[in-house]
This record gives sequence, C-alpha cells and structure tokens, in this order.
Amino acid sequence: MKGNIVVGQSGGPTAVINSSVAGVFSAAKKLGVKKIYGMVHGIQGFLQDNLIDLGEYLDDETGIELLKRTPSAFLGSCRFKMPKIEGHEDVYEKVFEIMEKHDIECLFYAGGNDSMDTVKMLSDYAAAHNKPQRFMGVPKTIDNDLPITDHCPGYGSAAKYIAASLKEIIRDNESFGVEKPTVCIVEIMGRNAGWLTAAAALAKGEDCSGVDAIYLPERVFDMDKFMATVKHLAETKSSVVIAVSEGIHVADGKYVCELANENVAVDAFGHKQMSGTAAFLAAQVAAETGLKTRAVEFSTLQRAATHMASLTDINEAFQVGHDAVVAAEEGKTGMMITLDRNGDDPYQCGTSAYDIHAIANVERPVPDEWITEDGIGLNEGYEKYARPLIMGELQPLYVNGLPRHLVRK
Repeated sequence: MKGNIVVGQSGGPTAVINSSVAGVFSAAKKLGVKKIYGMVHGIQGFLQDNLIDLGEYLDDETGIELLKRTPSAFLGSCRFKMPKIEGHEDVYEKVFEIMEKHDIECLFYAGGNDSMDTVKMLSDYAAAHNKPQRFMGVPKTIDNDLPITDHCPGYGSAAKYIAASLKEIIRDNESFGVEKPTVCIVEIMGRNAGWLTAAAALAKGEDCSGVDAIYLPERVFDMDKFMATVKHLAETKSSVVIAVSEGIHVADGKYVCELANENVAVDAFGHKQMSGTAAFLAAQVAAETGLKTRAVEFSTLQRAATHMASLTDINEAFQVGHDAVVAAEEGKTGMMITLDRNGDDPYQCGTSAYDIHAIANVERPVPDEWITEDGIGLNEGYEKYARPLIMGELQPLYVNGLPRHLVRK
C-alpha cells in the first residue's frame, strides 16, 4: 500500500475488539504503511476529523500486548447510522475529503451488523463515483449474529464469562434452599438472536449441575408455561437458576421487558434498548408463588471482561484484523473477513474475504436443530460448536493488584 490507512471501532464493544486493531496495525507495519490512523469514536468521529496516530501507542510489542488485554473500544465507539446516499451526498463526500487530506488509501471498520452496513454504503459510493479508496469490514459482535462467518470475534470471550459466572451463581444459589429454593433469573444480552444466552449451556459439567432452563428469543415466550416450569422446578429442587435472553418476546411480538415498561428507548438504528426482563420475571414469580427470587443482569459485564477473555478469541480477533489488511493490499474492497471452521478435532479455523452485501443488515439466529424439543435448552450440537471458542487464557498484566490497560491520551 502506498498511502496511509485508518481503523475504527463501532457498536457495542467486546473483550477482544482491541485485538483486531492490533492485528490491523501489525499487518500494516509489515507492509510498510507510512501512517496508521485510528478514528476516535468511529465514523462519527472520523467525520469530525478526529484521528490519532496509532504508532504513538503501538510501535513496540509492549503496547500491542497491553492493547490485547484492554477491554472495551480503545479508540472509542459510536452508534452512528450513515444516512441514505441520495440526498446526503455531502456526508459521503466529507468522508472522502478527510481520507484525501490524510492520504488514507483504505478504511477498516470493526463492528457488527450495522457497522458492516457502513462499510457497504461507503464502498458502494466509492464504486459509483470512481473513488480509488477501499473499505474493509472486520467482524466484531458478542451477539455472534453475523451471517456467513462461522462465528464472530468477541463471542467466545463473552460466552466464557457467561458460563463461568453462571457456575458461580449456581454454586451460590445452592448454598441455601433448606426449606424452599431461591429462584434466580439471570438476564443475558441478545435482542433477536440467542447466541449469548445459549452459552449458559456451557456451565454444566462434572462440577456443576448447570442452569435449569434457557429461554432464547428464537422461541416465543409463554408466561403461563414459564410459570408452570418454575413451579415444577421449585417442587423438585433446592435451587433454581434460569437464564433468559433480554430479547425474549411474547406471541404478539412484544418484548417481555416491555410488559413492565412500554416506554423503551430507541437508538439511532431503531433498536429498542433492552433491560429489566429478569427483574420483571422475578417479580412475577415472587407474586404468584411467594418464593424468594433474585434477578441478575450481566449487562455490560459480559462484553467488558477482558480478564476472562478466551485466548482463542483474542487470537482470532487479531487474525481477522491482520487478514483484512492483507486483503486490502491485494486490492479487495467492500468485503468482510470471515472465520471459516475447518475442523473440530482438533479445532481449526481459517479466514476468507466475503462480499459485504451478503452480510450487512442480516441477522443469523441460533439454529433450530441445536435447541431442545421443549424449547428451553441447548443440545450437544451447540456445545460442540461453542466449546472450542472459549478455550485458553491470556493473563492480564497486573499493577498494584489490578489489570493494567492501555489508555488514549
């Protein structure tokens, strides 16, 4: 590459999204790219010409290793929706004006469904107006709902945190219940796809009985059946722990969290902001059964826990960033790097570059064949898929008893 490059992060952060930035930086340095910029707060910051020189942070191996161990989005994220091209050409021209100002040849964007839409629209505009700049997508989402790719960087670490935390919650809940069990309902992220909540199935093992039920948005939620399940569990067990997706919905399409609060906030992409599902269900159970209940909402913890990140996830996040640069060097544009599973015993995974048009704005649900017949559990097919993704650890660099992180100046 003769010019410079820029990399940005968008959407909800993950425990390993910074490893993708490290991968982009490392590959670009090997190729002799003159300057590697980072856009502060994604494309929204880029439109304000808010850039940093990543070389000031990552020019030595210590910086890269520290970045891999830093949670959230080091560069800052955003939820900015690029407008439709027609009638907003000035916004797109602004992007290219800034790219030309800094001699930026290629833009790399790490994100999920909506971020890939940004890559698609920018690359389409470039093609329609004979612009030489290139645009590459770097997959990222704990939701694991991007199509084509076998899985998404960020998912393995979130799944590892969820399963490990549930093991601890189950252990805690089992400490009581001498007379009547405590019903603990754990809310896990996932609006329309239940990949994260499915990770609750990984908690079960030789030293853990596992959760008692798992409710995914792939199945319609029935309050009466849910209550009957809870009552049956309470009669037969001394501890009840249930995992629910924040996006579970009833037959008319309304989210369960909306049953308690219809005034749910909406983001720039029209997505409803989810919260309160576990609290609502716990209150309903307590009112109808008189049992002691507890609601736990993992919220941002499941995407920020770099101290419990999967080494497999870290390495693959680095690889997709690295290979996005290699693909751009080969002249590719308007594409996203995908992870391609080549084997399970042992686990092997490669990468490819795939047309962004088949990926942007498409959500991939948990396959029906991995959900148990009763609709409240996952079978061995899911575990075979997910278990390799949570393997391995990368220890934090501790200072004064706490993990050290890389911080933007």
